[in-house]
Amino acid sequence: MANVAYLQGHLDSAEKLFKAAMSFMLAGGTPEDDNAVIEMSLKLATIYAEQNKAELAEHGFRFCVESLEAKLEKHKEQMEDERTEEQEVLRKDTHLLLGLCLDSRARYRASLLQLDRARQDYRKALDICRTEQGDTHPQTLVLMSDLATILDLQGRHDDALVLIQQAVDVSRSTDHEDHHLLLGNLAGILLHTGRLEDSVRFYQEALGLAKQAGDQAAVQQIQEGLEEVKKRRGQERNKQEEEAAKLP
Repeated sequence: MANVAYLQGHLDSAEKLFKAAMSFMLAGGTPEDDNAVIEMSLKLATIYAEQNKAELAEHGFRFCVESLEAKLEKHKEQMEDERTEEQEVLRKDTHLLLGLCLDSRARYRASLLQLDRARQDYRKALDICRTEQGDTHPQTLVLMSDLATILDLQGRHDDALVLIQQAVDVSRSTDHEDHHLLLGNLAGILLHTGRLEDSVRFYQEALGLAKQAGDQAAVQQIQEGLEEVKKRRGQERNKQEEEAAKLP
């Protein structure tokens, strides 16, 4: 019920239900660092973030990340060849959950324009996803795109372009379902570097795929990007005309 309330946007109800479920589990002897408890703690942190309760959100994210990191350190103390199959599954699940927590915290920090901290979290989440899921996994490509966005916002356009181009190339070869979103991000970064013709080309490709996918939110975002390109072209044309008028 807590998850249903959360998905429906009933945050106050979801908060109460998650807290009640956690209290029940902890009272029954479930450890605080159990993955199920951490998952609910992450949901609570996300709820606090959406409610603009910054202190509670940051505390919640920190609890999740630090608890999982400590848990993984215990796994490291055990030699790999001594682990049972069940223990290895738990290690991988715990590592991926840490990646999810870092991803969620990165998005929260990005929303607050804490770009350095967001970049660090995205980088760690990406490293985890690559390690456990591989370079071509859909989530790996999404994280590459998200990290590229942060680099772009920080003015590191060349680094952002390298990363998003890699993601787009893999996405194209693996028929990624969100390929249009990656193309749109590439187009936006190209726009910020002044490569308007390349930007339009990728925006147009992204627009066609977004329409095929029925992704109206992406269609609107891409159309806004094309309008920005049009605006930039007009500004460049006006600048050229002004400079030409100054010539003898």
